[in-house]
Amino acid sequence: MSMDMIHVYKPGADPKAPVLVLLHGTGGNEHDLLGLGELISPESAVLSVRGNVLENGMPRFFRRLAEGVFDEQDLVFRTGELKAFLDAAAAEYGLDRENMVAVGYSNGANIAASLIFHEQESFRGAVLHHPMVPRRGVQLPELNGMPVFIGAGINDRICTKEETEELRSQLSGAGAEVEVHWEDHGHQLTRTEAEAAAHWFRREFQENG
Repeated sequence: MSMDMIHVYKPGADPKAPVLVLLHGTGGNEHDLLGLGELISPESAVLSVRGNVLENGMPRFFRRLAEGVFDEQDLVFRTGELKAFLDAAAAEYGLDRENMVAVGYSNGANIAASLIFHEQESFRGAVLHHPMVPRRGVQLPELNGMPVFIGAGINDRICTKEETEELRSQLSGAGAEVEVHWEDHGHQLTRTEAEAAAHWFRREFQENG
């Protein structure tokens, strides 16, 4: 099985809590979002992954041709690579593969969205901070009420308002329950956006059992 992605695994205090799959932004690593994971669900096991692609020495999850222009062939390959890793990690660490929630920022949110676009049983839910539409012109699987949180910035030049709305409508159209949280900022992940994600997570995954 494929375990060839550098990662951090932290067991959780509550075995029933969703496993958080943390996916960093460009230039980040497997340690970047541990604090965010702790804020969102302190009881959860955490699987924090480093992207296998380097762009000018900066880790990413897939190649791009220019800012905002994805290398689609590489994106599809790397999406499959991440899926294989998650399947293998679930077996390796004794995790429930059907109880994983993605938490991604920027490039990490894009690979999470790509997995949702390509795989029927990708995640139980997702927290996507500043994602883009991973691919256009593909048929999404049935998402059957999958809860998705999108954090977006009104002044985000990388992920425009139109891009965010397009992603929302694609996911909703496939059956996901999407909540978009707008911040009066750009592409950065703010504390208030992280707290909004934590609040959403508690409502979706803890209060509903």
